[in-house]
Amino acid sequence: MKMKKIIMSGLMVLFAVALVACSGTSGNNEATKETVKVGSKDFTENLVISEIYALALEDKGYKVERVQNIAGSIIPKSIESGEIDLYPEYTGTALLSIFKLPLETDPDAVFTAVKKAYEEAGVLTVLDYAPGNDGQGIAINTSMAQKYDIVTISDLQANADKIRFASQGEFDERADGLKGLAEVYGPFDFISSTVYDNSLKYQVLTSDEADATPAYTTEGPLSDKAAFTVLVDDKQFWPPYNLMPVVRQDLLKAHPEIAEIINQIDQAIDTDTLIQLNAKVDIDGEDYTKVAKAYYESLE
Repeated sequence: MKMKKIIMSGLMVLFAVALVACSGTSGNNEATKETVKVGSKDFTENLVISEIYALALEDKGYKVERVQNIAGSIIPKSIESGEIDLYPEYTGTALLSIFKLPLETDPDAVFTAVKKAYEEAGVLTVLDYAPGNDGQGIAINTSMAQKYDIVTISDLQANADKIRFASQGEFDERADGLKGLAEVYGPFDFISSTVYDNSLKYQVLTSDEADATPAYTTEGPLSDKAAFTVLVDDKQFWPPYNLMPVVRQDLLKAHPEIAEIINQIDQAIDTDTLIQLNAKVDIDGEDYTKVAKAYYESLE
């Protein structure tokens, strides 16, 4: 009887040890998950998207350190050096500003080129690009677009003699501005072209001082489609600036599931989604963290 008690006690100890061992490896490998440093640039859209990435990772059990408001000129070095592990970038920015590659306007071709460039050093890579495109464009008062049936930039060029243009000065002479547009679409003989501060351009259109203006395609005021229409770049003059996560290869090697987590987020982010998120912060005055949380929760 004494020997039986000893054996039973030994079995209980072994069972307890086994339970501890199993609990240490369950729960999606919680014990092995490291802190992921999620970065962002210093403007609304990038802050919101970065926060959405952070929330998605936390939801999957990762600890997240937020390293936000990094200047666009600095952030590529920040991820190379390991100060951050992941941040939202744009395909066109990588193509032209970071790697200074030849101009390309096909979204897939741009992505292929920048992915190759990122991976050459063996440190960084990129995940799938989102449908959302924060690129350059021309916005026009919707009333004028409807009056003259202006849908594309070709339509604008054909009707330029009826349009008052609200320029930002340097846009007229830039190779990626009106000068370059004229080489592709033909001359734009606007009724007038007056220089306004960029921050006032939508106010200028609303107050009927001008009809059309250069724009970025995800700006918050563009949420008011009854007031403003973004023209289709039908000859693909501008390169795409699709949202694209840049991530360290060592992080993905240790935690390959991070790619799936972030790709699932990005596949739902189209241009209109970016406009609406920006509008909630820049126009409605909501805190970007609350906007990001509300959007993330809407995906569940």
